Amino acid sequence: MPTLNFKGKSFVQNHHLAVPFHQLVPQKEKSLTDKLSLHDNLIIQGDNLKALKALLPTYSGKIKCIYIDPPYNTGNEGWAYNDNVNSPMIKDWLGKVVDKDDLTRHDKWLCMMMPRLKLLRELLSEDGVIFISIDDTEQHRIRVLLDEIFGEKNFISNIIWEKADSPKMDADYFSTSHDNTLMYAKNEEFYSINRLILDEKDLKHYTKIDEKGRKFYLKPLRAMGGQGETRESRPALYYSLLAPDNTEVFPKLKDGGDGAWRWSSKKVEKEKDRIEWIQGKSGWTPYFRIYAENSKGRPPMTIWYNRDVGSNRTSKNEVNEIFNDTNAFNTPKPLKLLKRIIKISTSKNDIILDSFAGSGTTAHAVLDLNKEDGGNRKFILVEMEDYADSITAERVRRVIKGVSGSKKFKEGTGGTFSYFELGPAIEMESILQGESLPAYGEIAKYLFYTATGEEFDPLRINEETNYIGASRDYEIYLFYKPDLNYLKSTALTLEKAKALGRHNGKKRLVFAPAKFVDNHTLTELRIEFCQLPFEIYKLKG
Repeated sequence: MPTLNFKGKSFVQNHHLAVPFHQLVPQKEKSLTDKLSLHDNLIIQGDNLKALKALLPTYSGKIKCIYIDPPYNTGNEGWAYNDNVNSPMIKDWLGKVVDKDDLTRHDKWLCMMMPRLKLLRELLSEDGVIFISIDDTEQHRIRVLLDEIFGEKNFISNIIWEKADSPKMDADYFSTSHDNTLMYAKNEEFYSINRLILDEKDLKHYTKIDEKGRKFYLKPLRAMGGQGETRESRPALYYSLLAPDNTEVFPKLKDGGDGAWRWSSKKVEKEKDRIEWIQGKSGWTPYFRIYAENSKGRPPMTIWYNRDVGSNRTSKNEVNEIFNDTNAFNTPKPLKLLKRIIKISTSKNDIILDSFAGSGTTAHAVLDLNKEDGGNRKFILVEMEDYADSITAERVRRVIKGVSGSKKFKEGTGGTFSYFELGPAIEMESILQGESLPAYGEIAKYLFYTATGEEFDPLRINEETNYIGASRDYEIYLFYKPDLNYLKSTALTLEKAKALGRHNGKKRLVFAPAKFVDNHTLTELRIEFCQLPFEIYKLKG
């Protein structure tokens, strides 16, 4: 498979592994909930690479649908490269705005996207999908990068969204009327798509009514189009049928050659009540009925028109109406566009993630769909810019409560969300110096996921017994307090080891600053000791 080479690739292709886990700090005053929780709808303010890593302990393999709308890298967006990669060349990029005159802007953009895409893939469930809005500036490059990260076979579609409802008369050459939305599955084997509900336009196709009042239309039984229509390509589907006058009818091409039926003879016999014969000048022709009531819906097409999902003008008007401000946000996406993406890719209890959240359209779409169908979908938004509270979260607050003076959004969607900010990193150096000691729950979450790769459940913590949860193979315990004196004086002793009680068939994994028990005794007690990921017990004084 072809791969894409770019400056800095060798430094960033495993950078996501080196990104430290960060604490997620709840912000009660910015939330809209009675109970702050990482299992609520989430809005997280902070660098999205670090935030995605911080989400792994709770959401690895849990996200059904990811939608991202990253910078298109047109040279006019004012984005800057800010990832702390261990490379002199990349360090020289830090903080510098990427504009049209930057000869390395495509390299920088790819270096920014690669580690984020790798973390996003880890967060996806096995049957999950990712949608990426992009224009022609980087579309061809990111396709190759996505093939490398997700696998070429997991490419599903390039959806063309008609974003403009009128031409730009000042365009130099062509007036661009579309954007691309690339769609990849994490694993094509488990991927499925939800069909769209038939609308009035679709139902007009069902022009006939049977004796029971059921709407249907007719389709020729002979295969038409492509190599599969010939007897040579599908010999088993070339056979005779008896017409109403008992004459034999074979599938014939328009040029008189031998064709093929769509169905096998066994299926024709099984579905004979759906077969309808029509006599024409050249004889009898068999058709089969397709009933509206049996339809699973309409498969989404690869071109989405703005009359169905909205345009740039639509999305601007939506944001302006919510904020009563004509300059609230410059590049939102339409509500109907995100609702369609979520409709075709999720069920009512799935989780949707947007790590370039912008104006918060993804959250709005989730809440609106839940209101429509009684679903319990959840959203996770990540936004690094200062407007994460004033625009992203504020839009969500307003649509939940209802927008006063708005015709479209006057009736609120209902719902809640918890607001978190990215906190300090959980790093050995800062902890050794006694700085930013993480809370018990934060270090428990980090250790549990790092040791097991499984989802951490904070409800299972019992600080009194030092129990933090169980994985498939272990019961896990943590001796820790965010207190230097405790950490310098605490160790796993024989008394503490025996106090854990009898094992229930699983090994006990015990994290502590030190141990004063020999390994032979721990083996007999089915305990595996893990020194905390910092050597705090060596501190003196």
